[in-house]
Amino acid sequence: MTLTQMSYLIAIAETGSLNKAAEHLYVSQPSLTNAIKEMERELGITLLYRSGRGATLTNDGAEFLYYAKEIYQQYENLIQRYEKGGSYKKKFAVSTQHYSFAVKAFVDMAREYDMSQYEFAIKETKTREVISDVSTMKSEIGVLYLSDFNRKALSKLLRSANLKFHPLVDCQAYVYLWKGHPLAQEPQISFQQLERYPCLAFDQGDNSSFYFAEEILSTNEYPQVIKANDRATMLNLMVGLNGYTLCSGIICEELNGDDFMVVPFSGADQEANSVMEIGYVTRENTILSQMGEKYISAMKEYLAIS
Repeated sequence: MTLTQMSYLIAIAETGSLNKAAEHLYVSQPSLTNAIKEMERELGITLLYRSGRGATLTNDGAEFLYYAKEIYQQYENLIQRYEKGGSYKKKFAVSTQHYSFAVKAFVDMAREYDMSQYEFAIKETKTREVISDVSTMKSEIGVLYLSDFNRKALSKLLRSANLKFHPLVDCQAYVYLWKGHPLAQEPQISFQQLERYPCLAFDQGDNSSFYFAEEILSTNEYPQVIKANDRATMLNLMVGLNGYTLCSGIICEELNGDDFMVVPFSGADQEANSVMEIGYVTRENTILSQMGEKYISAMKEYLAIS
């Protein structure tokens, strides 16, 4: 079994078609088919179901693909690190909870590269998908937070996904709102003051658990709650409805503008689970790409971590 054969299977899985995979890889379909059949004979399992509508992975194929992608990604990272003059486009992807500093770090990292030579991707998404994307190698790095409330549950999930959490910074709870909000000039804001206004939260999908909430103190009782799927909508709700959310206090005016602000949450030091330990996750025993290392350095620089 060779790395080339692994790359063939990965391409077939991504395109769902032997024809499209062959075109993408610049090989003939018979050569591609023979390579997969040879690998199946060697492994003693069937990797693909073939039909007129395309090719899909068998259960054995899906399991094998998970490990093959991990091996092939490590191979690409080694090539990127040590080989000069490579002609293929190097890929780098990040999945993150909705943090403007994570996007800012991505921007700073990407500026150092010739965009025509790379395929970059960043996805602000649900907590569960951050974990899934890194586990399945859709993303090299994921950014999320742990607290006393969610630590046990998420740590168990990370271990089962063969992921490692790397802490970056601890943050107390802040109230995030727009500068025209009636409470914007308060030195601190309490829950009692917030009762009149809608609490904004990022939607974690159906059957979501409190453990996946992006907002700190998610288990408290909120008289009004509105869920949103993206940062732009949440900012619009802050302006249009005087909504607010509880966050880390780390905001990026360069990306979000200067119409928004954070105010310390009153009583955070008495509230259980009020500290967010923000960090990033990677696969265990992985070799980070050059882009991955630069991205982490950019996050640390923005967060003023030595």
